[in-house]
Amino acid sequence: MTDAGSGRLVVSRATLDDWRVVTGWAADEGWNPGLGDAPSFFAQDPEGFFVGRVDGEPVSAVSVVTYGDDYAFLGFYLVRPGLRGRGHGLATWRAGLAHAAGRTVGLDGVPAQQDNYRRSGFARAHGTLRYIGALPAAGASDPRVRPVEAADLRALTAYDGACVPADRPRFLRSWLTAPGHRALARVVDGTLTGYGVIRPGRDVPRVGPLFADTRADAEALLDALAAETGGAPVAIDVPENNAAAVALAEARGMKPTFDTARMYTGPVRSFARERVFGVTTLELG
Repeated sequence: MTDAGSGRLVVSRATLDDWRVVTGWAADEGWNPGLGDAPSFFAQDPEGFFVGRVDGEPVSAVSVVTYGDDYAFLGFYLVRPGLRGRGHGLATWRAGLAHAAGRTVGLDGVPAQQDNYRRSGFARAHGTLRYIGALPAAGASDPRVRPVEAADLRALTAYDGACVPADRPRFLRSWLTAPGHRALARVVDGTLTGYGVIRPGRDVPRVGPLFADTRADAEALLDALAAETGGAPVAIDVPENNAAAVALAEARGMKPTFDTARMYTGPVRSFARERVFGVTTLELG
């Protein structure tokens, strides 16, 4: 906590109700948060969400969600407009990072904040581009793409863990079945070759994750996910270090609209970057 502005900032752990307010702030920043994301975020680490209040009113926020003993991801670093430049953000940031407790921390930083993150020990790994577009109607649907079923959970959890630098079974169970979320898998000769999820966003539906063995697997999944919207535009956050992912988004007529940088404070475990055609969320990794 710190004395700043007209009152004292008090940073405490946030509740799910608090986070619905914070999600509204993110929407005001143009981040297009998913409409039902918060419960899945809390499913992974309910202790990893922080809000700063002045005289009882929320003014700042950050999440630092832990995954196992080695990795955490920072997101939702926000201070309400009109209350910036008073130290509220830094105090909230420090409280959140303390929760990481020595883990390597990742984040997706907007360009205006990347120098600040570097000064805090984060190093750039790669850029991420948000592509938005209405995908043209595909031909005949791929019979190897189908809705995710409960029996798929073990295989999906293992596949997911190979595509991100941490295991996240609690998050995944919630994410696959959250209200409004539609999860599809591609299964070829009995083997899972990719999966993706689409969910309602504040502005347009968001695809994430989109993990696949090959561009062909990813394209089949992306087309099937986009078909769920009836031709409306969709958004997907594509890592620039996967050339096949960038080529797929551009070949489908999508346009880059927003960019961030994935940054880490230290080493992360090896994962299959070539399978990441769309990250899960910029807020949770």
